Amino acid sequence: MAESSGRNKGADNSYTPVINMSGRPGGNRRGMPVIKPKNFKATVLRMWEYFAGERKLLMAAFMFILLNSFLGLLVPFLIGRSVDAMEARGGLVDFNLLTKMISILAIVYLSDAIVVFLQEWTMAGVAQRIVMSLRRTLFSKLQSLPVSFFDRHTHGEIMSRLSNDIENISTIISQITTQLMTGSIIISGSFVMMVILSPMLTLASVITIPMVFLLTKTIAKRTNVLFKSQQAELGRLNGHIEETISGIQIIKAFNHEEKAMEEFDAVNDRLCEVGLKANMWSGFIMPMMNVINNIGFAAVAGVGGVLAVNDLITIGIIASFLSYSRQFARPLNEMANIFNNLQSAVAGAERVFEILDQEEEPKDAEDAIELKNPRGNVIFDNVSFGYRNDLKVLKNISFEAHAGSTIALVGPTGAGKTTIVNLLTRFYDVTEGSILIDGLDIREYTRDSLRRCFGIVLQDTYLFTGTIKENLKYGSPDAKDEDIIAASIMANAHPFIRRLPKGYDTVLTESGGNLSQGQRQLLAIARAILKNPSILILDEATSSVDTRTELHIQEAMLKLMEGRTSFIIAHRLSTIRDADIIMVIDGGEIVEKGDHESLLKYKGVYHNLYFSQFTNSTEN
Repeated sequence: MAESSGRNKGADNSYTPVINMSGRPGGNRRGMPVIKPKNFKATVLRMWEYFAGERKLLMAAFMFILLNSFLGLLVPFLIGRSVDAMEARGGLVDFNLLTKMISILAIVYLSDAIVVFLQEWTMAGVAQRIVMSLRRTLFSKLQSLPVSFFDRHTHGEIMSRLSNDIENISTIISQITTQLMTGSIIISGSFVMMVILSPMLTLASVITIPMVFLLTKTIAKRTNVLFKSQQAELGRLNGHIEETISGIQIIKAFNHEEKAMEEFDAVNDRLCEVGLKANMWSGFIMPMMNVINNIGFAAVAGVGGVLAVNDLITIGIIASFLSYSRQFARPLNEMANIFNNLQSAVAGAERVFEILDQEEEPKDAEDAIELKNPRGNVIFDNVSFGYRNDLKVLKNISFEAHAGSTIALVGPTGAGKTTIVNLLTRFYDVTEGSILIDGLDIREYTRDSLRRCFGIVLQDTYLFTGTIKENLKYGSPDAKDEDIIAASIMANAHPFIRRLPKGYDTVLTESGGNLSQGQRQLLAIARAILKNPSILILDEATSSVDTRTELHIQEAMLKLMEGRTSFIIAHRLSTIRDADIIMVIDGGEIVEKGDHESLLKYKGVYHNLYFSQFTNSTEN
C-alpha cells in the first residue's frame, strides 16, 4: 500500500504518513467542460439494466470496496497506537505493543494490496463485458437502421458514439463508480473516527471545508469557459489540418502553401493562448488546495499540541487524527471533479441510447415471401416519394420495365434518378403508389431475398479493407477462383490485377485507397458481374474510367445485360444509345420517354442534352 502521491504533499512533510488506501491513478481533467446529460436519473437506471448478468460480481466488488475502505480507516488508528508505543515516558518504549502494531500494519498493507487487486480485477472484468455487450448491441442496431438515418448523421458523429461514448461508459463502470463509492465510505468513516478521537480537533479541521468548496467553484467557473474555448479552437485546428491534407494537391497546384501555413499559425496561436490560460487556471487548484489543507493541518497541530500539553490527548491520537483528516479532505477535493466526469460519461451513455432508440428499418410483413428465381419485370405504379414530408422528390412516376429490358435514366443533378433505384431496392419505401417485381409489390417480399436479386454499381465506389479476392466475393461468398477471374476479365479488371505484386491476394487499404478511382470502379463492376444478378443497377458505373476502358466495359455490360433487367443512370448520353427505354427525369417527373431515335426526333429535352454534349465533345 502506498502513501498519497506527490500532488498531495506540501508543507505537511512530517512524520505522519498520508494514507491513500483507496487511491488510484485517474484521468480526471479538472476544469474541463462538463457535458451534462438531459435526463441523468433515467440514463443511470437504464444503464443498470446492463448490469443484470453481472450483479453477483458487482456485489463481490462492493464487498471488496468495503473491506478496502475498512483497511484504510484502520491504518491511521494503528499508526497512532504505534506512535504512543514509542512515546518516551521515563525513557521506556513499549516494544511489545510496537512490535504488535507493526506486525498488524504489515498484515493490513498486504491484505489491502490483495483486496485492491481483486477489486480492480473484478471491476475491470465487469466493465469490459458490459461494454462489449453494449458495443455489440449498438453495432447490431446500426445494421438494422434505415439508410435515412445515415443521411441525417455524419459518419464522424456515429463513430464518436461507437468509440468515444462507449469508452466513457466504461469509465463510469470501472473507475468513477468505484471512486464515488470508496470516496463516500472514506469520508463518512474518517469523519466518524475523527469525532471519536477528538471532537475539538474535528472542529479545528472542518473549518477548511467551506474554503475548499469556494475555491473549487471559483476556479472551475473560470476554467470551464477557457476549456470550452480550447476545445473549439482545437476543433478548428483539426478541421484545418484535415482539409489541408485532403486537398494537398490543390494547395500545391495553386501555390497556396504559404497561405495555408499562415492560416494554420493563426489558429495554432489562438489555441496555444487559450490553452495556456486554461491550464494555468486549472493548475492553481492543487497548489491552493495544498495551502488550504496545510492551514487545516496547522490548525489541527496547534489545537492538538495544546490538548497534548494538558494531557487531554496523546501524540498518537494527534498522529491518527492528522491521517484521518487527510483521508477526509482528499475525497472532498476530488468528489466535485469525479461528479463532473460522471455527468460527462452519463451524457455519453445517453448519446448511445439515442441511437438504440432510433426507429429501425420496418420489419418484413408476417406473410412476406421469398423472391425466388426472379424474372425481373418491374412496374412503377404512380409512385411519389419525399425525403421530407413537406417536399416531394418524385411525383407520380409510372413506367414498366419488361424482363430483360434496359432502362436508362437521364436528367439534371437532383432530378430524382438515384431516388428511383433507391426505392426499387427498398433503401427507402414509397410515400404513395407501389413498385412491383414480377407482379407483386416489393413490400410483400422479404428484404433479403429482394436485395439478393440486384447487382449494384454505384457512382461512389466503396471497397473494404481486405484482399481484392475478398472484395470481389463480397456478394458471392461461395464463388470459385475461376469464376472470380472470369468476372474480372469481363469487367476488364484482370489485366491490372495481374500486374499487382500479389495479384488477387493484394490487400486493399480502407476504401481501396491504394488503387486509382478507375481501378476501384472496375472492381465494383466485376463484383456485380460475379453476383450474376437478375436486375442490374448501374449508377454512373463508367464515370471514372478512360474512353478506351469504357468501351471494353460497355462490351462486357452488353453481355452481362443479356436476359437481365438493367437500370442505367448516366450523364454521358453516348453510353445509353442502345437502351430499350430512355426516361428523362426533371423536377421529380418523367418529362420524356422513348428510345434514342424517337427522342431525337421529338426534339425535346433529350435532343438538346444529347447534342449539347456532342457539340462540346466535338469542340474539345
